[in-house]
Amino acid sequence: MRLHRTLVFAVIDSLNLIFNENEYADKVVAKALKRDKRWGSRDRKFIAETIYEMVRWKRLYNEIAGTKEHYTNENLWKNFTVWAILKGYNLPDWKQFEGTPTRRIKGKFDELQKQRKFKESIPDWLDELGEKELGVKWESEINALNEQAKVILRVNTLKTNRSYLKKLLATDSIETEIIKSQPDALILTERKNVFLTDAFKKGFFEVQDASSQMVAPFLDVKPGMRVIDACAGAGGKTLHLASLMQNKGQIIALDIYGNKLKELKRRAKRDGAHNIETRHIESTKTTKKLKNTADRVLIDAPCSGLGVLKRNPDAKWKLQPEFIKEIKKTQAEILENYSKMVKIGGKLVYATCSILPSENEDQIENFLKNHPEFKLIDDKKISPVKSGFDGFYMALMEKTNS
Repeated sequence: MRLHRTLVFAVIDSLNLIFNENEYADKVVAKALKRDKRWGSRDRKFIAETIYEMVRWKRLYNEIAGTKEHYTNENLWKNFTVWAILKGYNLPDWKQFEGTPTRRIKGKFDELQKQRKFKESIPDWLDELGEKELGVKWESEINALNEQAKVILRVNTLKTNRSYLKKLLATDSIETEIIKSQPDALILTERKNVFLTDAFKKGFFEVQDASSQMVAPFLDVKPGMRVIDACAGAGGKTLHLASLMQNKGQIIALDIYGNKLKELKRRAKRDGAHNIETRHIESTKTTKKLKNTADRVLIDAPCSGLGVLKRNPDAKWKLQPEFIKEIKKTQAEILENYSKMVKIGGKLVYATCSILPSENEDQIENFLKNHPEFKLIDDKKISPVKSGFDGFYMALMEKTNS
């Protein structure tokens, strides 16, 4: 396997932006892929996957390279060299690779497999937290979360069906497989840029992980209902709710970030979802007006995001213990305030993309203790190990009285 100079330099420049300028990996990758129009799909794949791999295994490679987390240009090359050796590349005759200690790199890698914090490339505090909350399960869960995420599509049933979309994508040389447990999901057999297809531009599908696709059906919506998506964001689950409701009834999409709701409007137009009304939460008045009005409320709560490390590996390095402490307070406040929008006989789903019980079952236990008017109907923990997809939690509750 050969390394190509322009591609490797694109990777090094990108790592500098991520490690030294604190930019988000997905934004940096998107920027890097626009650097040279002559690059083919194989070149783009190399750049994107290498950047993500380098970010995912940052601590492990840094320890092997002995670079002490100082990401000078020279040290970025040393880290890249570790990646290249471990991937089995033949190093070209470039000055950056002079004197590479190949045997020492391989030996150090083997030695570090005995310590989980290096083997799974995670900060000490996160390793301790994971073990404290999940016990022996943490080992296998973090291992699964270090695998590359699969690309999953959700068929937009407002415009098409799964079998037609599968055939249509095949005409663009995009092969997919059905996920039997998910009625609207297709999984790509090979990573491709699906956003360039006519099928995407016509709103025939959205990219959405299989675990995330379980949340909207869990809310048990029916056409004609009044549904509130209380933390809608850019609307992945809002759009799924619209398709499940067959565009009938009303979905009120709330969020504290107006720019995300603008993106939701754009996506809804493309998807042909006409029953969504966006409302920017600028004060508590917005939610107070909706008290006791909703048949269904979805709280897709802000969280640590530990369940989606496969697709956001840089979160391992950006997350801080203080953030997790604060986000748990925010989750409790959101549950307290937004649950008031559910009317008697209505249902509420609280969901996170976290695998930590303190953000999930513990939050629900505390909420139910203080709110006897709600009863738990069901909850689901989606394990990255067992499912092969993102880690998620969801709890379905019913409001039985006032």
